[in-house]
Amino acid sequence: MKPPPFEYHAPSTMAEALDLLAKLEDAKVLAGGQSLIPLLNFRLASPAHLVDINGIAELEYVRERDGGVAIGAGARQSDVEDDKTVRRICPLLAEALGQVAHPVIRNRGTVCGSLAHADPAAELPAVLLAAGGEVVARSVRGERRITAQDFFKGVFDSALEADELLVEAWFPATTGPFALVEESRRHGDFALAGAARSGDRLALFGVAPTPVLADPTDPSHGLSPSGDLEATPAFRLHLVEVLVRRAFAS
Repeated sequence: MKPPPFEYHAPSTMAEALDLLAKLEDAKVLAGGQSLIPLLNFRLASPAHLVDINGIAELEYVRERDGGVAIGAGARQSDVEDDKTVRRICPLLAEALGQVAHPVIRNRGTVCGSLAHADPAAELPAVLLAAGGEVVARSVRGERRITAQDFFKGVFDSALEADELLVEAWFPATTGPFALVEESRRHGDFALAGAARSGDRLALFGVAPTPVLADPTDPSHGLSPSGDLEATPAFRLHLVEVLVRRAFAS
């Protein structure tokens, strides 16, 4: 299928991108496009404007900052996965990226784009939550730092305002044991359930409208996962117990 008609914008600076987002009504940001383009093609999204940030070189960075790793909005998942600074400071992030979809997807997809998409079955939102990270949102009105716990609001819903661009994600250094474990029908599929561990912190994904922090000693407490053609709620709860045991056995 073809996407619905839209007006295409290709800013070359962050200031230009923020100005566009402030002026345009019903605009979507295009970074890697690995989530947005399928939504457009299936007519599940029909924005009037597309703001392509791929030409903004200042967003393509991975750097050490404040005892963690800062990832710019233009950094590709594959580049972050292979980055020596990431592997040294935040190996949990590198471990998780190796399990995101397939290499061809990671070659285009961005870390910040995955976080902004806020898919509750995706690995990276759970890693940000388990690690206790934050994102930086910027608009012509100024800049906001939003913790992972406050950022994810629901299925494909985040705290980003319509005129804001998620310009950076910050992941604290991994301290203590870590793991990213998940179960899917096929390699590269979205997880039926998953768990991200950073030290004593545990975040679950694929079992609620957002990634959720959980008690490692009773991880399924309070969970009411949905059922679908892939898995029943009871099966997802069973997976949670099994995956958390694996995460804390590593």
